[in-house]
Amino acid sequence: MRRLLFLSRWFPYPPGNGSKLRIYNMLRRLSEQYAITLLSFADQPDVRPEVGPLLEICEAVHTVPYRPFDPGSRRALLGFLGPTPRSVSDTYSPEMEALIITALAARPYDLVIASQIDMAVYHRAFGDVPAVFEEVEIGVLYEQAARASSLRARLRYGLTWSKYRRYLTRLLAQYALATVVSEKEKELVERLRPGQTPVLVVSNGIEPDDYAGFRVEPKPASLIFTGSLTFAPNHEAMRWFVGEVWPLVRAEIPEAELTITGAPGERPLPPAEGVNLAGFVPDVRPLVAGSWASVAPIHAGGGTRLKILEAMALGTPVVATSKGAEGLDVGDGEHLLLADSPADFASATIRLLQSRELRARLAANATARVHECYSWGRIMPHYMRVLEAVAARQIIPATTGVSR
Repeated sequence: MRRLLFLSRWFPYPPGNGSKLRIYNMLRRLSEQYAITLLSFADQPDVRPEVGPLLEICEAVHTVPYRPFDPGSRRALLGFLGPTPRSVSDTYSPEMEALIITALAARPYDLVIASQIDMAVYHRAFGDVPAVFEEVEIGVLYEQAARASSLRARLRYGLTWSKYRRYLTRLLAQYALATVVSEKEKELVERLRPGQTPVLVVSNGIEPDDYAGFRVEPKPASLIFTGSLTFAPNHEAMRWFVGEVWPLVRAEIPEAELTITGAPGERPLPPAEGVNLAGFVPDVRPLVAGSWASVAPIHAGGGTRLKILEAMALGTPVVATSKGAEGLDVGDGEHLLLADSPADFASATIRLLQSRELRARLAANATARVHECYSWGRIMPHYMRVLEAVAARQIIPATTGVSR
């Protein structure tokens, strides 16, 4: 059995957000062919690496504390003068670097997987071990620069994107393979190193068996949004929905209720009746399964939305923006409803809440679709074959296809 060193920005258990869920499920599948050592930042104060399900799939689990980006720190301020993005300079952890070096010195490894840019920055510690940059995501920064309207915003986000782009181009050169979660992200990444670093689309997915036991009778006229409001695209989505869409829905269906899960953050939402901020919920599945519909009014960011896949797996119909459903092979009116203006989004939501037949049809189609295309059992076999080629130091085609 090959040995794998997996580096994670997020401590992946319990899998309380999309990144953690992806990493946890990926580790479960990888453990079928690899003996895994997991090195992770402890992003919560109660992390206990010595207990829990991770030790059932990993040989060893080690953590170091995570220090969030502080724009006012000395390292961050000095970062204005250097070629490295300020967030990278400020959050770089000598403790994590030392942990990686120690792990690689203790035993031979066939492969390193560095999940997201937060871990990819430690490539100098890998020596000559083949490495994969897992889940490159640049959509948020790219769109901030592309969508900026004022001169000040164009200068601010344009400079940030320019610096990040140059840094990421250099970083990708250190990796035998990069993975992304959607074709849109693949296009963006391939522009940085065209024809050079191979890029593989590894879709987000779910484990269907993890959702099979959550069939409950939903609460009438109930909606749910799952996602931390500390993440700017989520906050923007709910500010738009609560401020512009929700009044139209409540005017037609006064008894409608909306639950928002996830950390509330510091930026408020518009005041509204019938909105419940549930805060962080360790397991959102019962709440999603107990709702008549899930909303994903996302307007920014990259990747694919696990919140949509989870709702589909639970049989909860979805209303999303085109951006929210971006990267998913789903059809409007077949697997979910798509709408982009406040009036259209409200109309689609009202139509869904008022039609039992529509909810049942969308739910059945969506559940079948997620089993057909977005289960990890279908996603991982191709990815595993590519990883074996990387570990064997074989030449990987620049265009490696899609793992889905």
